Amino acid sequence: MASTQQLRQRITSVKNTKQITKAMEMVAASKLRRAQEAATASREFAKIANQLLTRIRQMTDVQKHPLFYRRKIKNKLTIVVSSDRGLAGGYNANVFKEFTSQLKNDAANGITTSIITVGKKATTYCAKLASYEVIGAYHDFVDKPTAEDLRPILLTIIDKFCNKTYDAVDIVYTDFISSVNQKPATARLLPVAFDDVEIPVHLEEAYFEPTPKRVLEEVTERFVEVTMMQYMLESAASEHSSRMLAMKNATDKANDITDDLTLALNTARQAAITQELAEITGGAEAIS
Repeated sequence: MASTQQLRQRITSVKNTKQITKAMEMVAASKLRRAQEAATASREFAKIANQLLTRIRQMTDVQKHPLFYRRKIKNKLTIVVSSDRGLAGGYNANVFKEFTSQLKNDAANGITTSIITVGKKATTYCAKLASYEVIGAYHDFVDKPTAEDLRPILLTIIDKFCNKTYDAVDIVYTDFISSVNQKPATARLLPVAFDDVEIPVHLEEAYFEPTPKRVLEEVTERFVEVTMMQYMLESAASEHSSRMLAMKNATDKANDITDDLTLALNTARQAAITQELAEITGGAEAIS
């Protein structure tokens, strides 16, 4: 059994660690609220963009637009979104599991895959994949990425898709369902894919100037940008939620360890007191 001094040192160390994890939990909770608000707010914008494209598709042939053109997939570009820092529970591990599954499927179908990483953890992970080319690595993204933040990635994927370097562009991200439920997922960015949705009355009566085709040319790139930004915001909210839960679990575990060590300390102190009393009693009897 450890000495009382060692137990006190361990208790102090665990309490110090608990203060750190508790502070990190509170910081993550604060960031989560902001990230969740941003992700939720942008969902409505993405919905409106989807409605707009659905209406335009009814008025013109969108398949003639280069970003809608579908061809047999031989080369694919995959964007994998992770965090820059650790201590986020299973957030990164789940993303990499989904990403690895996609790589295996591509290899089985004879598809050559290149990678763009977002987040230092993804860059570190992909550096170990010797047979895959990483054409870009982006770190230190803010919690609320702007159009300017995403512009380098957007221009790269559009240029590579239009010049037929890649036949498709996917993104592996984490879908934020709730503060306790996040799910890694893969979505297609290019060619542009969207489902027809119900069109509001005001949009059915709208006029598109100069022509629907011209509007399509202007809004399609913006739609890809909005879609990618939505996935980034979903990932940011998922990261903060996962980190908050991980730090909460660490704080709870620290409390349990502190209780166990305190019990061991009290037991050791009681044993020492009992031993001293026994020695005093034995000495008194010997003298008498």
